[in-house]
Amino acid sequence: MTAADFLRGIPLDTRVVVRYLIEDGRATDALGHLRSRDAETVVVETKRGLETVLLADVIAAKEVPPPPAPRPR
Repeated sequence: MTAADFLRGIPLDTRVVVRYLIEDGRATDALGHLRSRDAETVVVETKRGLETVLLADVIAAKEVPPPPAPRPR
């Protein structure tokens, strides 16, 4: 199963990290909840907003647990 296949098969709202290639050939990650998908893209809601990722650029993806609770000050 490829990373793109994984993203096509998991339920929406799953918390994921998606590693994908950017224009200069380096990789970057989108960490957040999977909000939508179509035949060519997935949309991940991150702390910075919605990131649309081409499935053709995805090199790795996996489900991740919820973030840790904030520490009391």
